[in-house]
Amino acid sequence: MFQRERQGSTGSARGRAVRRLSIAAAASMLAAPAAFAQQDTAGSAVVQSSSSASCTNPSPSHASLAGMVVGFSQSENEQNPFRAAETASVRSAARQAKVGRLLYTNANDSQAKQVADIESMIAQGAKAIIVAPLNATGLQPALEQAAAKNIPVVTIDRATAGTPCHDFITFLGSDFLVQGQRAADAMNKATGGQAKIVEIQGAYGNSVETQRTQGFADELKKYPGLTLVAAQTGNWSATDAQKVMEQLLLAHPDINALYSHADVMTLGAMRAIQQAGKTPGHDIKIVSIDGTKGLVQAIAEGNAQADVQTNPRFGPKAFAALKGWFNGDQVAQAQIMKDALYDDVADSKAALKSGATY
Repeated sequence: MFQRERQGSTGSARGRAVRRLSIAAAASMLAAPAAFAQQDTAGSAVVQSSSSASCTNPSPSHASLAGMVVGFSQSENEQNPFRAAETASVRSAARQAKVGRLLYTNANDSQAKQVADIESMIAQGAKAIIVAPLNATGLQPALEQAAAKNIPVVTIDRATAGTPCHDFITFLGSDFLVQGQRAADAMNKATGGQAKIVEIQGAYGNSVETQRTQGFADELKKYPGLTLVAAQTGNWSATDAQKVMEQLLLAHPDINALYSHADVMTLGAMRAIQQAGKTPGHDIKIVSIDGTKGLVQAIAEGNAQADVQTNPRFGPKAFAALKGWFNGDQVAQAQIMKDALYDDVADSKAALKSGATY
């Protein structure tokens, strides 16, 4: 279906009552995705580096996206602010491209449904498809159908198994291994190099969880004063993370730091910390990943120490890749986004004011 080519890389102390009120307000931001799902200009994803390997359409049609039927397969419930912002970005970019129809589906955490969703898009005449994969594997049947009909697929956020330039033309997302490393560096800074840490991980078997775990563990070796005493999955859920943190606090009452793979879980864990009579950001230092409004607000108020951004605004880049494909341009097989680090009050307040958070 696709032709592979090569090209050069482009990349390169507040009272407890006040803190509790602030964290409750922060949590409410996570529970209301519509409040930050509209704007796609502030904080749009910027490519930090691209792979040297690229894909080029061997028979470019020069088809215009205007009027085209395009599919977007979302993987998870949009109560998750990352997914809400991601979908809003794709919808916004689709409007900008004047597509004739955007076929939107949400798999709601079901691998089988995501496969069926993509197959349905193909049956409805989609000429291009954007996919936010649920897992690293399992989409092959749907991707094979798309390839058989010469339908270009762009994957965003999570990479999926398959052959570049056959099953998909590009992957747009963050470097999750580096995110874990940056989280460890931020933890060292936040704790002065001395900490007993617990880690709340994403769902097991997910490539994001695996790499954020590995990156953190690898970088932690640089800091002998930082000890990881326990790790447990929070399944990307605030409720699960709260329960996990309750258990961890009982089992390890001397911990003084938390590393969490996602802001939605972090806010759940912060509730457990409060209920245990401890103060988030003071008794227990907190480093998270995502860059949502709720957690960045917590940093601005002193209730958390650092947040490594994962930028969900892939829409413009995804449609640019599709345009390039139809025009016969080289499309990098992997495009890694530039993610910010929020680790001080001033920068966090500035990000909130600018709309860079979501």
